[in-house]
Amino acid sequence: MYQSLVVVGATGAVGQIVRSLLEERDVPFQKIKFVASARSAGTPLVFKGRSYQVELLRPDVFEEGDLVIASTPDDVAREFIPSAVERGAVVVDESGAWRMDPQVPLVVPEVNPDAIHQHRGIISSPNCSTTQMVVAMKPLHEAGRIRRVVVSTYQATSGAGVSGQRDLLGGSRAALEDSPYQYETFAHPIAFNLIPQIGSPKHEGYTSEEMKMVWETQKIFNDDTIKVCPTCVRVPVSNCHSESILVETERKISVAEARRLFAAFDGIELVDDLPRGEYPMPRTCDGRDPVYVGRIREDLSSPNGLAFWCVSDNLRKGAATNAVQIAELLIRSQAAV
Repeated sequence: MYQSLVVVGATGAVGQIVRSLLEERDVPFQKIKFVASARSAGTPLVFKGRSYQVELLRPDVFEEGDLVIASTPDDVAREFIPSAVERGAVVVDESGAWRMDPQVPLVVPEVNPDAIHQHRGIISSPNCSTTQMVVAMKPLHEAGRIRRVVVSTYQATSGAGVSGQRDLLGGSRAALEDSPYQYETFAHPIAFNLIPQIGSPKHEGYTSEEMKMVWETQKIFNDDTIKVCPTCVRVPVSNCHSESILVETERKISVAEARRLFAAFDGIELVDDLPRGEYPMPRTCDGRDPVYVGRIREDLSSPNGLAFWCVSDNLRKGAATNAVQIAELLIRSQAAV
């Protein structure tokens, strides 16, 4: 049984939400410890009314851990996650270090929950832009088998970390005051601007962020015949990623059927009333866990095409919430044995 939980990266933007979710959802465990880098080690924090001190991330911190939720950069994950596995822990890892490893399941609980049973000590949580898209794809794929996806993302600055959000605020203030600003994170001004590059050049003109959406989608659905054409854009929004998604299915799905499918699917909230100006927007989805879908319409250029708009809080469902849901799946699966 999973009795001892270790939260790695506990003081970061995602780690703070993980802590909040563990408390809100009353995830069962007997012991918990919070771990972070040297910069945050020793920091006091309160969890469920008790005071804890953040411990330094090092291999022996996993000695008494059964289950680990880790939110770290890729290089930190590669260095320390094997230490947890060697000591018998199961790790839910939010970094990109293991996502495409064929021995590591890549899991979104609403989409492929059974994949957790394939783990050999590590379960990966996907990239935030992939996560919300595959949740929205799932009911359509089950009903009509998706063959092709064209997606354009409008990704918030929080996806680039706290420094990205500082760049948005500081750059916007400087632009309005006509004063200089030295950007920390972005190669171009993000204030009053769009940057059509997220990640490094990767493959035939696509970026690393875009190729993540291709490869991760195919892995999650266990179907490399699904074609994905992504364009990822950073936008001057603080939090919540938005996506314009066009899917082509083998069997035609009408708008009415799509609405029914989305409305009935666990994890999706339907907000779709164009005449009344009701559709998902970052300001209304911020701080919430579901994937929101609206603007559903038939593709005018393809008989089996369906277009829709999708918004989700990238720090919650795109990262923290998905990881906590995976941990809950693991705990329930052990309890059922």
